[in-house]
Amino acid sequence: MSVVSSMDQVLAQLKAVSDQASATGKSSAPTVTQADFGQILKSAVDQVNTVQQTASQLSREFVGGSQDVELHDVMISLQKANVSFQSMIQVRNRLVSAYQEIMNMQV
Repeated sequence: MSVVSSMDQVLAQLKAVSDQASATGKSSAPTVTQADFGQILKSAVDQVNTVQQTASQLSREFVGGSQDVELHDVMISLQKANVSFQSMIQVRNRLVSAYQEIMNMQV
């Protein structure tokens, strides 16, 4: 499972919960598949960490003079790590925003 697909799953679940919360007066609520939100989020964070560790390892090997590591491989892995980290930051920002909206709801 890729980082992007994990994050897409998290965002889809957030949207489904948001839609369900806004559909209080509607007769048919959208169906949401059961999934452990915490486990999906942990899996996505672990995948981002793995990508970052791989990029770091390739960088160390290249700087160390390893003949098996090419510069373009190092640059691609660093960009993948950057993109996955930035995506995770966006997910975090949306989670914080959703939490703030929920906390501001009147009961």
